[in-house]
Amino acid sequence: MYILKRLATMLLTIWVIATLTFVIMKFIPGDPFASDANVLPEEVLQNMRAKYNLDEPLPVQYVLYMKDLLVFDLGPSINSETRTVNSIIADGLPASATLGIQALIIALFFGLLLGIVAALNHNKPIDFVAMTIAILGISIPSFILAPLLIKYFAVEWGMLPVASWGSFQHSILPSLALAASPLAVIARFMRSSMIDVMNQNYIKTANAKGLSTFQLVVKHGIRNAILPVITFIGPLAVSLITGTFVIEKIFAIPGLGKYFVDGIFNRDYPVIMGTTIFFSTILVVILFLIDISYRLIDPRIKLTSGGN
Repeated sequence: MYILKRLATMLLTIWVIATLTFVIMKFIPGDPFASDANVLPEEVLQNMRAKYNLDEPLPVQYVLYMKDLLVFDLGPSINSETRTVNSIIADGLPASATLGIQALIIALFFGLLLGIVAALNHNKPIDFVAMTIAILGISIPSFILAPLLIKYFAVEWGMLPVASWGSFQHSILPSLALAASPLAVIARFMRSSMIDVMNQNYIKTANAKGLSTFQLVVKHGIRNAILPVITFIGPLAVSLITGTFVIEKIFAIPGLGKYFVDGIFNRDYPVIMGTTIFFSTILVVILFLIDISYRLIDPRIKLTSGGN
């Protein structure tokens, strides 16, 4: 029952997002064909508006758009007669997903490691060093860190390619720039949660029974301390996997962020609406999966509507 309710809530959320996106796009001042108004005859402009249903009343446009969404058709791109929004997303998603997954792996591995090490060495020099790294990661924005990585690793030391996309080497620097901030946040989350868990009575009881430090940390500590981190991973994973606009722009990566920004500048309403709905859908689905995963990680959490 809980899963069915969450599914219904997920579908309702996606519908609300799609509706709000449609309304906002329709009330933004401007016309996607404004640049052609002084060049093309009025008859041609009318035909172009008719092709994209822009000459229909708003309720009719809304019904037609929602009808297409039901069959996963995000419509044609206004600025490219030969491409659809679906094909644009298909072209941009692999680069964004590759970059995002690599950044997510880096952030999770090193963030959890730093947090655990800092918690187990609370108020010791290692704790200070780990949290200093975390503070630096949060304090330095990605648009400042990215040029610094390019300057030293690519320009001065010649270790990695400067920009563009095409091989694993091209993805290392943008992945590091993208992972720095979430890595720091995960480290701070994990440290705080781990310190709290390791001071619980059941940990002290397990220690008194003679369990090794490894067993205490892995079996009892990490498993319970990681729950707050999982809540943060949901939106983090979506933001990383679907692409970060600034990083993709700096490193000239042909990802979803590039197409979204181009769509805004070109007033390509179908591209803007399609990518927004795509981003939102992935976020809602991942949050749903994370809710379900809580039960797998902590059996005390029940997947029932009346459970806590």
